[in-house]
Amino acid sequence: MKRKHHLPQTADRATILAHTRNLKMTSSASAYVRGSTSKFYEWLETASMGKIPEGPPIWICGDCHIGNLGPVADIDGKVDFQIRDFDQAVIGNPAHDLVRLALSLAFAARGSNLPGIMTASMLEVLMDGYTSQFVIGDETPVPVPAVVRASMKVARHRTWKHLARERITDARPHIPLGKKFWPILAKEQNAIQSVFKKGNAINLVNKIRSRNLEDSVGLLDAAYWVKGCSSLGLLRYAVLLDVDDTKTKKQEICLMDIKEAVAAKAPRYADSGMPLVNAERVVKGARNLSPNLGKRMMTGRILGKSVFVRELRPEDLKLEIDELSPREAVKVARYVGAIVGKAHARQMDESVALDWFKELTRNPSSKGAPNWLWKCTVELAALHEAAYLDHCRRYVSTQIDD
Repeated sequence: MKRKHHLPQTADRATILAHTRNLKMTSSASAYVRGSTSKFYEWLETASMGKIPEGPPIWICGDCHIGNLGPVADIDGKVDFQIRDFDQAVIGNPAHDLVRLALSLAFAARGSNLPGIMTASMLEVLMDGYTSQFVIGDETPVPVPAVVRASMKVARHRTWKHLARERITDARPHIPLGKKFWPILAKEQNAIQSVFKKGNAINLVNKIRSRNLEDSVGLLDAAYWVKGCSSLGLLRYAVLLDVDDTKTKKQEICLMDIKEAVAAKAPRYADSGMPLVNAERVVKGARNLSPNLGKRMMTGRILGKSVFVRELRPEDLKLEIDELSPREAVKVARYVGAIVGKAHARQMDESVALDWFKELTRNPSSKGAPNWLWKCTVELAALHEAAYLDHCRRYVSTQIDD
């Protein structure tokens, strides 16, 4: 029976989503930083040569803030802490990920009402954690902060029902339409159906569910997904797939996330050999930076637009930081630095890793974070603080005018 809902159709999406995005970005300075990646890239374009070290050409996240890290399960269910967002992934300067991460840590400290000396300490240990991954033969583990341990513990004990309640509010195999999920047009439904009839989709499902499906997978339901901040306004769909076990007759369901891939704004190295198709760029970046997630992704096309598809697992979570104590803030900074360093280091051979380590540690300041990282963070913090207040003022003025 067809469901009837007085919810936004395609023609209404752009206006409503733009309003939603602008509102979300007024909630805090940290939310503004997460949603205004273009501001960061604009600053990178104007940064003077020599201010930021030139690293080797590797895949970088491009939008490496704290919220884009968290527990991620591999195909076999093993959970590791990795980068989890690759919309802006490019072959570029790894120092850009460090600067972006330092900026998000500075605003996390601000949101926790920590003094400036704590920001200085966090940036110092951020670099310590990052460079520790380039010291050949040093396998000393970086201490895991309590907030990360708690997140990993929750991730390991989550099931499909937890994911269903969180994402679709119901463990039954349908997507309830409402504030978070909107109806889609027939042409969107048909386009999504065609994505999962193709061979690469079948191969993906076979791999992640240890199946031997031959023709297609059953599409149970699909809806437009109002999700994220920077992605609001792009194509985004939640899809439920039926991947029943024909031997045991047990019903199994996959929740898939389909997201439009657009041109990355993150600066990249010229002649780097990146894929020209944006979805292929995103998936290849994921497989290099976060193998757990990258192996659960594929590419496709919907309504003429490049999209990437990823299976969502109950264990996949983003790192949520509400408030940090001074002690925990330092531990988090060192740990996330090590996680990003590990993602970068796995792409380098021993000689390249050693050269990058030497570049980052030459001419150190007497104490604290490197001068270049500190100056970049201070400039960016001031820029984003002013931009955030301007954004809030424009939003309020718009509401008054309405």
